[in-house]
Amino acid sequence: MLLLVWLNLLPLNFSQQVPDAKEIIRLADEKMRGASSQAEMTMTIQRPDWKREIKMKSWAIGTEKSLILITSPARDRGTAFLKLDKEIWNWQPRIDREIKLPPSMMMQSWMGSDFTNDDLVRESSIVEDYSHFYKGDTVINGYSCHKVELQPKEEAAVVWGRIEAFIEKNEYFQLLIKFYDEDDFLINTQVLSDVKTVDGRVIPTRMEMIPEEQKNQRTIIQYDFLDFDIDIESNFFSKQNMRRVR
Repeated sequence: MLLLVWLNLLPLNFSQQVPDAKEIIRLADEKMRGASSQAEMTMTIQRPDWKREIKMKSWAIGTEKSLILITSPARDRGTAFLKLDKEIWNWQPRIDREIKLPPSMMMQSWMGSDFTNDDLVRESSIVEDYSHFYKGDTVINGYSCHKVELQPKEEAAVVWGRIEAFIEKNEYFQLLIKFYDEDDFLINTQVLSDVKTVDGRVIPTRMEMIPEEQKNQRTIIQYDFLDFDIDIESNFFSKQNMRRVR
């Protein structure tokens, strides 16, 4: 009788030990955001016969408001991208034009790189727009990691059919992300590295996006400066400021 009771309790005890997949993703997402943030980055687009470098600044409040400003090269200087909740705007000073990006453009290349518009301006939320499933653990570059699968919710307007995320167990930073399309073909792999302590947070400071069908090309984003929980007013994120921020 005691053995039967123990066997009946075993599945319940085992299930209680499975980590909360959504909480893992929430912690990893918050790790790179904070309540607010400011950053300077260098993006390097590498192709077999050429290389291009773009420098930019970014500001953000949570997941609702963000602004990215291109500072070089000269031909792109002043180009800006603004996110206000679910609306995304692009300012192009060379043609004095403001464009609202529709959801259909989220899969398009961002500034000619291997990152998509959605990767950089994040129209979708990896916490709220997906269901999360814990898939076990593994080791990546010496770090013990959780493996979490993200599947889009039916009502969510997202660009990916499935995402696999590998999150370090102690500090909850991302180390590897795999993006699949609706037919479950692997499209892009994001590798995160150069882990450092930045403003009190242990995070990767280098992101490398590698397209599955063009493995001889990639795009690298390196954080040159990053500050969390900065004092920034909500009205900083406006279409008027998008035109004049420097």
